[in-house]
Amino acid sequence: MSTSAESAELGSDDVVAIDDLRNQFERLQNELGKIIVGQKDVIERLAICLFARGHALLMGVPGLAKTLLVSRLAESMSLQFSRIQFTPDLMPMDITGTDILQESQRGRRDFEFIKGPVFANIVLADEINRAPSKTQAAMLEAMQEHRVTVVGRTYQLAPPFFVLATQNPIEQEGTYPLPEAQLDRFMFLIEVDYPARHEEIEIARTTTGMELPELEHVIDGSSVLRYQSLVRRVPVPEHIYEFAVDLTRRTRPKSDEAPAWLKPLVGWGAGPRAVQYLILGAKARAALNGSYMVRLEDVLEVAEPVLTHRVLTTFAAESEGIRSRDVVRRLVNELRDEA
Repeated sequence: MSTSAESAELGSDDVVAIDDLRNQFERLQNELGKIIVGQKDVIERLAICLFARGHALLMGVPGLAKTLLVSRLAESMSLQFSRIQFTPDLMPMDITGTDILQESQRGRRDFEFIKGPVFANIVLADEINRAPSKTQAAMLEAMQEHRVTVVGRTYQLAPPFFVLATQNPIEQEGTYPLPEAQLDRFMFLIEVDYPARHEEIEIARTTTGMELPELEHVIDGSSVLRYQSLVRRVPVPEHIYEFAVDLTRRTRPKSDEAPAWLKPLVGWGAGPRAVQYLILGAKARAALNGSYMVRLEDVLEVAEPVLTHRVLTTFAAESEGIRSRDVVRRLVNELRDEA
């Protein structure tokens, strides 16, 4: 537990609110645990993105319950959920909505805007890399601006608004990979791995019998908005800001701070947005775990999902089987030892 000295920069109401958020997060984990076996790290990282007002890109092979997890997360939080299956023939209007000519009771014909599936609180963009770049851009514009523009008119998306996109690491034929500039709009890259043996046994036991249970509503939309505002107020010590900046600068091969071993392995490093997400992610993690101040361990825990998709490896690295995640882990371990 955090000490009273750590909470000195927070008001008493915020201290109570952080304790409440921690309890609500525990309830949320317990509810999802009725259906989702394991994946505790994935659930925590999704929650961090949501309460930090970020978006997440989920990477994993089919059959790992990614869609089920997101839909049940929305259910347990009393949020409106929408799923968009991205395909090569998906058009921007299929996401944003379009004007339909309607006939009124007076016999007049007027255009009426019919909202698309992006008008929800939690949107699952399933296999986003299967749609053409114009359609991806429409989705990413909504993520960035929290609004859509159709036929010259702008429509705001109601908060909270959280996009979870998935990519399939296999079957890449006929896909349209997200450019680096678009990848940078995602706060986290969350890699979903196969379950452990004992978890897979439990999955077989719980999903092949009776119907899955209904989940209780733990948090509503207005509470999510309050907690998102609360996360922004979590204090950050000066040395944490410095650590986040130093870590990010070391990912850039042309930077003087980059270690010698990294320069031939990385073609492009993370930008300033990575620093912002390291701090916001650390704030959200601290609050979810009941801490009244960001600690170094909070930054370390969010470093991998923040930096991995922002560090582009070279051909030399790929030929040696070195991935971006390996580079980030080594950087984190080195800087941790120095801290």
